[in-house]
Amino acid sequence: MTALIDKTKQYVQDLLSEQLPGNCLYHNLTHTSRVFKSTKEIAEHSKLSDKDREIVLLSALLHDVGYIHGCEGHEARSASMAKEFLSEQSLDAERISTIQENILATKMDASPTTQMQRILRDADASHFAKEYFQEASEFLRLELRMQGIKDMNKRTWLAGNIDLLENKHHFQTEYAQQNWEEGKRKNIENMKKEAAAIDQIKKSKKREEKKQLKVQDPDKAIQSVFRVTLRNHIKLSDIADTKANILLSVNAIIISIALSNLIPKLDNPSNHYLIGPTVIFLFFTVISIILSILATRPNVTSGRFTKEDVEQKKVNLLFFGNFHHMSLEQYQWAMNELLRDKEYIYSSLTKDLYFLGLVLNRKYKILRLTYSIFMAGIIISVIAFSVSFWMWGTVER
Repeated sequence: MTALIDKTKQYVQDLLSEQLPGNCLYHNLTHTSRVFKSTKEIAEHSKLSDKDREIVLLSALLHDVGYIHGCEGHEARSASMAKEFLSEQSLDAERISTIQENILATKMDASPTTQMQRILRDADASHFAKEYFQEASEFLRLELRMQGIKDMNKRTWLAGNIDLLENKHHFQTEYAQQNWEEGKRKNIENMKKEAAAIDQIKKSKKREEKKQLKVQDPDKAIQSVFRVTLRNHIKLSDIADTKANILLSVNAIIISIALSNLIPKLDNPSNHYLIGPTVIFLFFTVISIILSILATRPNVTSGRFTKEDVEQKKVNLLFFGNFHHMSLEQYQWAMNELLRDKEYIYSSLTKDLYFLGLVLNRKYKILRLTYSIFMAGIIISVIAFSVSFWMWGTVER
């Protein structure tokens, strides 16, 4: 594996982990990793030069990066982002163009014309033949629903997938035809069995039908949404704290230098013209320090809840600030109540997200103000020192 592939893999991992929307349950880093693995598998059993093998692997890694900006037109965005990144890596224009063409060939209505494009198309659809097909298919269905693209019930979705795999999709490389058709056939049979089971359920009472369909809805997808979104919020909070600490450190260094080198010289009558600019400089520095501290200063909460709060589902037991003054016995009782009620769990996670969002909003507002004041202070201080030097020089003459 080349250094460029390793660098591209790290770039894609960082990009999708940090910027991919939480509603991308299927088109995410897991999908990209699976496509890369399948591309490598086909490429190793195909007559490709080392150069072409590198190109098709790079295409696999970059084919879905455009999803960070949404589903519509993601292929064109992925191709554009691939060109921008690979140009920075000094890859020649011919290979970049080939990679862009490979990515554009992953469109559903596109017809691959080269061996590399056929390899990438087969790798992108390799889950049709894998044991994890049912899980991947369900994540895709939920992703389309959450993004407002298509809302299909399980039975309709199965019918569409059966038609797709039986009548519309065909593996295009010799390796995929020989090694993956059997797995694809088994998945078609499994979908037909599942569709038949759903049809049987529909013959029963409506209440039983709704109950059965509810059981089939995957809690894992919902948990993934909460997990990804909470992780993103926490990462944003860490970024805000880091930015505030940088400003705090920079301004502390500035004050230390001013106190040790600049201010002692102001006692000299010949340096009195520096007093004004120095005061302005230190004023903005102190304000920046205060705002940086405010951005990272934690809020103190009561840390108490009542039995009524738990029974009425008003308290979020997942946040330490709501229970740190309670006894262990009281908290254990409350948690048992929470864990018995799935609706209460999701409600608590939702509150966590909401209040994390409020905290992030406050932090970033203060940080924006702090950076603006710091920038204005530097500019005004430089102007003040320049004017003072000029005026003093005029007086001297």
